[in-house]
Amino acid sequence: MPPAPALRAPGPIAENNRARQPTSMTDATAPRMGLLQSAWASPSLLLVLTTLIWAGHSIVGRLAVGEVAPMTLTCLRWGLALIPIFLAARPALRRDWPVLRAHWPYMAAMGALGYTGFNALFYVAAHRTSALNLSIIQGAIPALVLIGARLVLGAQFTALQALGALITMAGVAAIAAQGELSRLAALAFNGGDVMMFIAAVLYAGYTIGLRERPPVSGLSLLAGMALAAFVTSVPLMIWEIAAGGFIWPTAAGYATLVYVALGPAFVSQIMFMRGVELIGPGRAGVFVNLVPAFGAIMAVVILGEPFAAYHVVALILVVGGIAIAQRASTKVHR
Repeated sequence: MPPAPALRAPGPIAENNRARQPTSMTDATAPRMGLLQSAWASPSLLLVLTTLIWAGHSIVGRLAVGEVAPMTLTCLRWGLALIPIFLAARPALRRDWPVLRAHWPYMAAMGALGYTGFNALFYVAAHRTSALNLSIIQGAIPALVLIGARLVLGAQFTALQALGALITMAGVAAIAAQGELSRLAALAFNGGDVMMFIAAVLYAGYTIGLRERPPVSGLSLLAGMALAAFVTSVPLMIWEIAAGGFIWPTAAGYATLVYVALGPAFVSQIMFMRGVELIGPGRAGVFVNLVPAFGAIMAVVILGEPFAAYHVVALILVVGGIAIAQRASTKVHR
């Protein structure tokens, strides 16, 4: 998930906003080999790889259609991701567990909205719209954070930030209308695009909620919310089975599960936290511009999805709006 310029916090995919408060990753997760140590010290490499993983999530979401049911994927994703997350967070959890337990309502709400709700809607939306649309609409999250922070928290932002948010939302509107103003006027939108936008709103709310995070390390926070996500996603999987929507995962379905559990849910989080530790949240957040761009390229090259003129316009608007808003945010916080 993309970072939010107004709050100077990370974002996706999923789930990267936990890095808003830098947390040293060196002791728990730093690689020991020479080549990996060099990579671990390169923020640009780490952040580009992170955005590639987030962008790839849209592609994998489409590939999962018919291979594994969406609620099953959501639940098993967090169940599998908990293993490496808890292993990496174990030293910090020994210290932070009492604080996490005292804030369990907050952890449950954040895990349910930012992790379970976002991903469940994301995977259902993937059945109804293209990976290209999924990627571009996700790019609206930083703009939604700006708007939500203003409405909910009364946060102030500059005219340039407002312009960036407006341009980004215009890009989302172009996707929803498929380049036809008549569809926009008639509110005749693709159901998958609407679901993806609602998912983006949920993630923006999660991002804003990170302002109230308890005083624990980033890894402990990730572990606590991942556990909450798993617990809150179990009823969704049970409902899916009872409704007859369960699909035994195929080989491709299991491969999808491994990717989403180890990639967006774990590895990208570790790399983003390290990137923020090295260069700060403001500079690291700029890399979110790559997510819709990478996602669009992957959708066309890997899935062969058509790249219409309105996609070009929407991509330019979304990426350009993010860039303007983040540039304004960087100036404000200097």
